[in-house]
Amino acid sequence: MTREEDGWDGQAVLLAAGLADLAVSTLGTALGTVRGLLRRSDGAELAADAERELMARGRLVLDRYAAVPPAHLEILARRALDRQAGR
Repeated sequence: MTREEDGWDGQAVLLAAGLADLAVSTLGTALGTVRGLLRRSDGAELAADAERELMARGRLVLDRYAAVPPAHLEILARRALDRQAGR
């Protein structure tokens, strides 16, 4: 690292350049993949499969994060009742 790169400004520039390089290479790879997919003859089926997959993922995410967990005190009360019933 040279003297100009030692400060916060130099580090920020290096970080931004690294992120930009990563974004460009990722975008290039993604475009190549999309170009290859567009050449396929079963594009409609592929799009339908992708739609079903995304909807299934959406359902999983909503089930995971939208469900309200049971109240903490209610869980403790049930455990206490279970202990008392076991005696």
